[in-house]
Amino acid sequence: MTRRRRTWWKTALGVFLTAVMLFPVYWMFNVSLTKTSDMRADPPHWFPWDPTFDGYLDVFRQQLPNLITSLLVGLGCVALTLVISAPAGYALAKLRTPGRGTIGFLLLVAQMIPSVVMAMGFYAIYVRLGWLNTVWGLIIADSTIAVPFGVLLFTAFMSGIPRELMQAATVDGANVWRTFRSVVLPVSRNSILTVSLFAFLWAWSDFIFASTLSRNGDMIPITLGIYAYIGNNTTQWNSIMATAVVASIPAAILLIVAQRYVAGGVTAGAVKD
Repeated sequence: MTRRRRTWWKTALGVFLTAVMLFPVYWMFNVSLTKTSDMRADPPHWFPWDPTFDGYLDVFRQQLPNLITSLLVGLGCVALTLVISAPAGYALAKLRTPGRGTIGFLLLVAQMIPSVVMAMGFYAIYVRLGWLNTVWGLIIADSTIAVPFGVLLFTAFMSGIPRELMQAATVDGANVWRTFRSVVLPVSRNSILTVSLFAFLWAWSDFIFASTLSRNGDMIPITLGIYAYIGNNTTQWNSIMATAVVASIPAAILLIVAQRYVAGGVTAGAVKD
């Protein structure tokens, strides 16, 4: 009986904390269906009894190009991150690269640099290169956040790959690149999916780089598209929240689908046999 009471208490606490954390998500959805005339109602409408879909109509009329831009930036960031971080992690983990400790320390330091500082540096470079307001400019900028994380994660995982597996490939005549491509990458699936997921989410939710490097372009990500509904005198809150709801759907789907791979990828290399 005492054990059941403890279990009930823990369950109730877990449900309460989950409800508190998810309440902003619910309120975002609630406001997205609330009419403009009801925004300042007192008390507020805790449930959209008289919903309006004007916000979602605005999203599909005006924000689809911005969603496509965010998708291109996210996928480009994933591709660039994997191309750089996977070979780098392999080199640090298995090829006895000189200065591995120093490189790892520098990668950690790179993750501590505030994004706004990096954005100012990118702006000064992009002005000279003519890369402002371009999709590839955003891809490169967003990759600077994902690549250090990817290198560290790949290094941790690949360090745990048995050396006998690689030696067997060498005996069969595989060179370093063939071993990496045919042996190391297939067994690193969880880490690849984890790095890909985080790289996409960072690029998808980026605002600092987008507002600094692509504010005046024809192709802007969805994080900047939301600002179209914010004016000096009026703010279309239902359109803002509807855009936020629609923009959250891809991230939520990816997290649900890839959660078990992410759990394995994040803890990779933490325990060694």
